Formats: sequence, C-alpha cells, structure tokens
Amino acid sequence: MSEMKKSGSPGKSRSRVAAAARRVLFFLVGTMSMAVLYYMIFALLFSTDTERRLKQENEMYEREVSVLESKERLLADVVAGLAVRDDRIYDDIFHAHAPEVDPFSSLDFLTGIDSIPDHNIVRHVSGKLAALESRSAAVEENFRHVMAVLSSPGFVMPPMTAPLGEFTFAQTGASVGSKINPFYKISMQHNGLDMISPSGKPVYAAADGTVTDIIRSRKGLGNVVVISHGGGYVTKYAHLADVETAVGRRVPKGARIGYVGVSGNSFAPHLHYEVWRDTVALDPVNCFFASVTPDEYVNMLIMSAMTGQSLD
Repeated sequence: MSEMKKSGSPGKSRSRVAAAARRVLFFLVGTMSMAVLYYMIFALLFSTDTERRLKQENEMYEREVSVLESKERLLADVVAGLAVRDDRIYDDIFHAHAPEVDPFSSLDFLTGIDSIPDHNIVRHVSGKLAALESRSAAVEENFRHVMAVLSSPGFVMPPMTAPLGEFTFAQTGASVGSKINPFYKISMQHNGLDMISPSGKPVYAAADGTVTDIIRSRKGLGNVVVISHGGGYVTKYAHLADVETAVGRRVPKGARIGYVGVSGNSFAPHLHYEVWRDTVALDPVNCFFASVTPDEYVNMLIMSAMTGQSLD
C-alpha cells in the first residue's frame, strides 16, 4: 500500500502544476483583453494632446488646400489671358502664331509629390504657386515693355522673314562670328548667314525698304543687293547669280530682287545674307522665328552655331 501511495504522488503534483498554469494563463489573457478593451474605450471617448493637435492641423490643411485651389484657378485664368494677348501681338506684328508654351511645365506641380510627407504638401504647393505668381508678373511686365517700345515714335520692325522661300534648318550654314574660310583655311570674321540653296532659286526682300546699293563683282561677295529698311536696319544679299532690281527702287517685303548663285569667292551655291543695324552686324537667324516653326527655329540656331566653316 505504501508503494502505491508513493507512485501516485508525482501524478497528483503534475496535475496541480498544470491547473495552476492554466489559471495563470487565463488570468493573463483576461487581463490583456480587459486592457485592450479599456484602451479602445478610452481612445474612442478621449483624445490625447498629440491627437488633438494632429486633428487641428488636418482641419487647417483642408482650409489651406481650398484657398490654394482657388488661387490656382485664378492664376490659370490670368495665364490664359496672357496667352491670348501674346497670340494677338504675334499675329498683329509678326504675322505668325505664338509658340505653344505650357506655363506649368517647368513648375512640375506633381513631380515627386508622392514622396512628400503629408504635412509638407501645402508648403510644397504654396512654393510652386508663388513661383507661378512671380512668372506671371514678369510676363505682364514684359508685355508692358514690348507695348511701350512698339508704340514709341519712330519704331521700326527689324527684317523678320527669311529671304529664301521654304527655307529649312537643313539648309542653314555658318552664321556671324569667327569661321574657317574655305579658301584660305584660316579663321576670319564672317558677318552673315550662309543659306545653302541651288543656283537659280529666287531671293526675296526680307522687309519693306529701298534698294540703296548694287554691287557687281567677280571677287569677294560677288553680286550684292543692299536694302535699307529704316530704323538703322540694312540687309545685304550676296553671291547672287543675277540681280532683278535697281538702286533707288522701293521694294515691298517678299519682292524678288535676284537669284542664288556662286558669284565672287563662293565655295558652293548659296545666299550670303547679312542684317545690320547702325553699323553692327546682327545674327540673321535671330530674325527668322516669325517665319518658321519653333522646332525649326531651334534647329537653325544649333546648326548656325555649330557650323565652323563658312562658304565664302
């Protein structure tokens, strides 16, 4: 009997330990459940200082976003009005459509906005709108300046059209600057733009003016027509195969004055075109933007600047 009692004692001990462990486990689970329940009730009924502050900031952001949206719509209307005025100026003065430019493209309102923390979005957008306001003010001031210049007494428009019909950037040669002369192979000052073209192609007056000089020569610039346009502007058309005008003749813009050739020291058929104002040689490419598309104009600028050798 004593042996049976001894053998039963370990089993009873293990049962008591298991029961105690279950009670402790149930107590812990119940305590944690009650704590979670109390926390949920407390969170629903009461707010901490941080939560109240965040809620107030969210409400402020909502109000700020509404105000910024209103400003953005107002600025968009202003920019649209400026675009209409720009189109009218280009149409009335340059007889061409103004280049299409998106005023918002350089501001990149949405670029990278996903990576900006919520509390910085309003500051980010405010900065962009401030930049847009500054640009709008600058454009408005530029328009005032342009209109003041255009309305000033004695203002004369520079020659704004190309002297060759259907001229493209692929026909653009060297422009004003130090260029390699094709005959002497040294750098020399080049005062005009080489406009590559087949011989015999008509050459037109770039603007209204009076023919002040005609030069016929087998050297230098060859056969040349010089037209004065007023306001100090003078254009020269060189290496002509033939001249079809006379000194003293009043010619309108687009009037045929000669033909492309290789007269004088010309390396290949082309028109050497010069634009002067008050004895200063201007870059003729800068006067072509009203005659070609924006893409063509940019390509002409690149071609004229990158070409290191002239044709005369």
